[in-house]
Amino acid sequence: MNLLRLSWKNITAKPLAALLSLILLALGVGLIAFLLLLNQQTTEKFERNQGGVDLVLGAKGSPLQLILSSIYHIDNPTGNIPLKSVQPFMNPKHPLIKKAIPLAIGDSYETYRIIGTNHDYLDVYGGEISYGRLWDGDFEVVIGAKVAEMTGLKFGDLFHSAHGLGESTSHSHDEHDFRVAGILKKSNTVLDQLILTDIRNVWLSHIDHDEEGHSHDIIEEEQDITSLLVFYRNKTDFRTLNLPRGINKNTDMLAANPAYETARLFEMMGIAERALRFLAFAIVFVSALSVFISLYKSLKDRRYELVVMRVMGSSRGKLFGLITLEGVLLALVGGILGIALAHVSMSVLARYMQDAYQYSFTGWQFLPAELYLIIGALVIGFLAAIIPAIQASNTDAATMLK
Repeated sequence: MNLLRLSWKNITAKPLAALLSLILLALGVGLIAFLLLLNQQTTEKFERNQGGVDLVLGAKGSPLQLILSSIYHIDNPTGNIPLKSVQPFMNPKHPLIKKAIPLAIGDSYETYRIIGTNHDYLDVYGGEISYGRLWDGDFEVVIGAKVAEMTGLKFGDLFHSAHGLGESTSHSHDEHDFRVAGILKKSNTVLDQLILTDIRNVWLSHIDHDEEGHSHDIIEEEQDITSLLVFYRNKTDFRTLNLPRGINKNTDMLAANPAYETARLFEMMGIAERALRFLAFAIVFVSALSVFISLYKSLKDRRYELVVMRVMGSSRGKLFGLITLEGVLLALVGGILGIALAHVSMSVLARYMQDAYQYSFTGWQFLPAELYLIIGALVIGFLAAIIPAIQASNTDAATMLK
């Protein structure tokens, strides 16, 4: 009987002890792998969706909330600001600002947000039309690839918007039909989950109607927007560096830096991640201790088996290899179970993120770091088995037989 088969039989001879070691190791490795997957995908999405925006202007409130709602579209806006208050920043001749894109947020369709903006917003993420064309006339929209997939909307379809975002939607704007003028190619950015239209159409859908059903005239200077995405001409100009401070101090608006707020968000998330990672390593250590205790205790019950192997001609190296192989096998199975557990957990989270935020995560992305986790588990199993293996290899047949 070869060593591999014999080692496996020895492991399965005491299933409860082996199961405890496997569960602990799987939990530790699984938690570490899950954190790696979550961190990788979250970082990718945040970096990709930041879109090079240098500054966001909006209503006073939480700067992080302003960034999350205006760039990542995973929170409610801080409020609205008058269009006339940001028009100076939209001047093409502004000495510090190369481009500024207004956003009007507040309506949705089947939990997907309707964003009033202009065509420049597509350029931020490299958006391209897959079918149809860009919006042009009243109540024309362009929908993201994911919106088209999940809602079934097609080119030329009509739909009503609802006031509110996500689960908070209230009444529908039945007076106006939005029409799908185009569908975007999949870009793996926030564009995939948005419905885009001209900002004027958002204003039109909210104005009052008189008794005859006619819309009142719109005066743009009296309209509000949710936020303004700002792109600098020169990021190193000292006047540019002082611009947010001046806006926050001298106006009724809030100026938020996406890079700073995103870094702050990751720092807050990092505290919890570090705590969970510490817990994972503690579980891995306990699992290694469990493997050691299991193998050490089994030596007492197997001492005559080891004597017989020595009498039959097995070398000390073979006995050493037998015990270390048991530790390595336990670690290998536990590590594989942990990786599988991490991907299943990530798949469950992906469905939750899809329902809650319309963000696409996946449990079937495999990272190179997972291979190192398996190797690390094998090393742990080997180290946990060294002392029992040394004792087994030092078994003296003559002494035991006496």
